[in-house]
Amino acid sequence: MSTKLSPVEFIKTKSDGLRGTLKESIDLDNHTGNVRPDDETLVKFHGMYVQDDRDRRAERAAKKLDKLYSFMIRLRIPGGQITADQWLAIHETSESYGTGTLKITTRQTIQLHGLLKHQLRPTIQSFNVAKLDSIAACGDVNRNVIVSAHPQLSPLHKQIHDYADKISTLLLPKTQSYYEVFIDGEKIYERSAEADPLYEDRYLPRKFKIAIAIPPSNDVDLFTNDLGLIAIVENEELKGFNLVVGGGLGTTHGNENTFPRLGNVLGFIDSEEKILNAVYEVLTIQRDFGNRSDRKLSRLKYTIEKLTVDGFKKELEKRIGFSLEVAKPFQFTERNDRYGWEKNHQGNWFYTLFVEHGVVQPNQKAFLLEVAKLKISNFIFSGNQNLILGEIKDSEKEKIEALLKQFVIETHVSALRKSSMACVALPTCPLALAEAQRYLPVLVTKIEPLLEKYNLSNEEISIRMTGCPNGCGRPYVAELGFIGTGPEQYNFMLGGDRYGERLNKLYKEKQTETQILEEVDLLLGKYVKEKLENETFGDFAFRTVF
Repeated sequence: MSTKLSPVEFIKTKSDGLRGTLKESIDLDNHTGNVRPDDETLVKFHGMYVQDDRDRRAERAAKKLDKLYSFMIRLRIPGGQITADQWLAIHETSESYGTGTLKITTRQTIQLHGLLKHQLRPTIQSFNVAKLDSIAACGDVNRNVIVSAHPQLSPLHKQIHDYADKISTLLLPKTQSYYEVFIDGEKIYERSAEADPLYEDRYLPRKFKIAIAIPPSNDVDLFTNDLGLIAIVENEELKGFNLVVGGGLGTTHGNENTFPRLGNVLGFIDSEEKILNAVYEVLTIQRDFGNRSDRKLSRLKYTIEKLTVDGFKKELEKRIGFSLEVAKPFQFTERNDRYGWEKNHQGNWFYTLFVEHGVVQPNQKAFLLEVAKLKISNFIFSGNQNLILGEIKDSEKEKIEALLKQFVIETHVSALRKSSMACVALPTCPLALAEAQRYLPVLVTKIEPLLEKYNLSNEEISIRMTGCPNGCGRPYVAELGFIGTGPEQYNFMLGGDRYGERLNKLYKEKQTETQILEEVDLLLGKYVKEKLENETFGDFAFRTVF
């Protein structure tokens, strides 16, 4: 029986290598700030999303004006590390185009919002000069590959970190349409050179996310990714990786066929050649078996549910031509970033800057500009939406310290706030049902006195919020999770563990702020009275509530 394909599948296959009518949309359609309907899908593959200012929709509709369209551009930065010169280029580009705001994402990259259609080419061209691109940062392809951010985790950090770029390069689409549409502006690429054995002309059924973790840190939330690699280090030697598949958090309210899922550890692989082969073939299985009729059921997690974990493993071993070894033991004991100053095994300094929900504040942006001008450090984005200044020599450290004081960077921030995460949500995300990035800081401010009341101010309780159930802020693996259901209402999720190895569960539906604060007060009071020795809040809630 033939399966009816979703409309997006036809857009991809007839797109001429993701070109579609993008050039016409950008060059000819001056009557709208948007691109043509099919091009809205294709532009994602080039690292962009069409957005509009939802705060102004009603006002503009009343005036019979088109929506206030703009674009978000997200860079592809495998492993999240850039040079000082590249930061300067990002800064200058953000000042020239868009809203000026820099947003660090949960996938170790940065995105600009509010770009107008005629600014797309100059923005991408300015990034290109700095050897930065947005290829495959969105769309039905492998997205930005992330890796544990902190170099002080292991002397082997660079060796492991390099896998992010190797995997990203291996899984890049072969089409040169990005350069043709946005940089060169004319057809100069032979289509025969774009044959793509991985993506073919249909690409993947849906987006694909890969993370690499270096124990003891799970700062990448490894088990929430389609594919994860856990570095196994023994006696300061990289032995290989445990392969994890099938994570993903997105759901749809009211659709019981959708659910969050953590990945399964399939086994251990000991050589680079075998690892890259296995990663590649996991994608080919998803390409061939993934659901292409219902995009809500098209992520790898549903493919694995269909094939079963054992069935998926057998198919993978058939394609790679070798058997996976038994997984090696590992342990995660941290997930937060290591704030402030830390030194690595080479004696270099690293400074982790707290950036609330990844929104770089004006004083932080000014500070980072001056740091970049010094050219004495690199810049590393973390999976927790923060920024690490790295590889700073002893003799240069005081220059950074002087700038920290000048721009009033080091202010007191609570442990709860440092353990918080939120998606962008309103006003730009078209899927948001409620606030997240703009509201969670307010909610945290109201929870902080409750933590003081119970002498819990130093507890690193993870708290995360999203404006819809798609899970971009990873709320399903938080100790306190809030998922928007409508204006000023959230499903209250409870009982995730502190290190991202257990999903939370629905505790209360459609809660208002007043109800949330009452419940948190109640739960914290019980926690203080009834917790076991060294028991985290999430473990306590999971043990006593469910």
